[in-house]
Amino acid sequence: MSAPPAVVDQPNTQARSCNGLQHVVLLRHPAPLLPRGGICYGRLEVGLQAGWQEAVDTLALPDLADARIWTSPAARCARPAARLAGRLGTAIRTDARLQELDFGAWEGLAWDQVPRVALDRWAADLTGFAPPAGETGGALIARVQEFHAALRHDGRDAIVLSHGGPLRVLASLLRGAPVDLCAPAPGFLAPQSFSLA
Repeated sequence: MSAPPAVVDQPNTQARSCNGLQHVVLLRHPAPLLPRGGICYGRLEVGLQAGWQEAVDTLALPDLADARIWTSPAARCARPAARLAGRLGTAIRTDARLQELDFGAWEGLAWDQVPRVALDRWAADLTGFAPPAGETGGALIARVQEFHAALRHDGRDAIVLSHGGPLRVLASLLRGAPVDLCAPAPGFLAPQSFSLA
């Protein structure tokens, strides 16, 4: 059974909820379907484990009237976002700034296939080192900071469906805390809620 179509996005006519706060829920995509032992995946399209539809359908979320869903364009986010939007009767906005870190030439490799010296260089400089043809952690932080500014400017309650990397950064920004790319990633489909003045 497919999800009903998402509601077409409407202009924001009510900048904040009645209590004057903006409510933001961060949500990591459902668990991906990966080979045993895992692989390096950022921009790589990977499937989702069986049962993700039911997990999205039964996900407990705060009641956010007029909330907008923001999603990464990756299918592992966009498909659950569309299903959730159909369930909630809300609008979706796809935003490329919510994509996972681009691992470039490492995409699809088992972690033990990535040269150890390269992994060590990356671990020593997460913000400045990029995999070959990939992206630095600093670039990830910069684009998520831009998204954060747009989200706050929009003012509407929001559900943000994205990946571990961008959500680490966004959670820090919403808390007003320093960004820590080594912070634990949020769990799959484990909502984190924020209320912002």
